[in-house]
Amino acid sequence: MSRLIEGPDGRHRCAWAGTVEAFLPYHDTEWGYPVGDDIRLFEKLCLESFQSGLSWRTILDKRENFRAAFDRFDFNKMAGYGPQDVERLLGNAGIVRHRGKIEAVINNAARAQELVDEAGSIAAFVWSFEPAPEELGEPQTQSTSPASVALSKALKKRGWKFVGPTTVFAFMQAMGLINDHAEGCAMREKAAEARRQFVKPV
Repeated sequence: MSRLIEGPDGRHRCAWAGTVEAFLPYHDTEWGYPVGDDIRLFEKLCLESFQSGLSWRTILDKRENFRAAFDRFDFNKMAGYGPQDVERLLGNAGIVRHRGKIEAVINNAARAQELVDEAGSIAAFVWSFEPAPEELGEPQTQSTSPASVALSKALKKRGWKFVGPTTVFAFMQAMGLINDHAEGCAMREKAAEARRQFVKPV
């Protein structure tokens, strides 16, 4: 099956961008572009954790509900959540009501605070795992990588939950640590240029 489709403007896109209407703007404006903002990085790790076993469409459709429910993923606020917040979230029909995942991302908020104390920022930590180009396979041919395995292990060692290698690889794809747009996709060069202009956090 081709990894490309023709978009509404006649330019080619990654095939997955055409499977659901909401995917095209997400693909064109977010996926694969480098992110250095701690809140956005933490949000994506949380949403990828919630996606485990589900489709990204489910999570994307509920993303604004998640943001409202979790204080827009401000990990400093989330770290203070208690049992009453877990029950509040379990009663929220607008999100994925999975106790284990809810408790995991609350736990991860506290771990995120610790990571900032350790590394200066979440961004500096995760970008230290950016893989070299020669370590990557052809675009969209893998669901894990040595870098995602290493980052997953590093996070788990620090007490993070629901951050397996596949979850972390999807996070790295989305947050621009790799450019996994298919060859021939109109957004591949745009993402590559954004990566060239990006100042890697240290």
